Amino acid sequence: MRVPETFFSIQEEVTLFLLSCVAGAFIGIFYDIFRTLRLMIKHNFFFVIAEDVFFLACYAVFLSAFASVQARGELRFYFVIGNALGFTLYFFTLGTFVIRTFRKFFGLISRIFAPVKNLYSILCRKVRGKFVEISENNVKFIKKLKFLLPNDKHLLYNNNESKKERT
Repeated sequence: MRVPETFFSIQEEVTLFLLSCVAGAFIGIFYDIFRTLRLMIKHNFFFVIAEDVFFLACYAVFLSAFASVQARGELRFYFVIGNALGFTLYFFTLGTFVIRTFRKFFGLISRIFAPVKNLYSILCRKVRGKFVEISENNVKFIKKLKFLLPNDKHLLYNNNESKKERT
């Protein structure tokens, strides 16, 4: 009977550590998606927390998948250390360059579309005033109208018997 190996050799552990470092860099790229989304759309505190919780849930799934596929289902602490090291190296080297580039790009886009935004806000102010005036006139007109209900004894709201039953 042949017993499968139950331990990793030093070479396998070093390979797994280096793979987890490379995976940490890809985790950093995934986190940059959230950072870029925060640059594009202003977030309040609640949405930032929700995105971070979602990111950590995705990382947990990734870590368990990494352990299952690469390490025969064995989760080792140095996988997490390797991920953190790769993430940190990416975050402070290439990640800062990527985010700086996106900030410049979105700043350029906002400067290009600033006249359109200003024109839109001017039009909204003018239309809003006209809309309020029209709606006030409509309300006054409706209040002047008196909608009379037909006085028919067969209709439920004119039926005296149904009024007696309700009381």
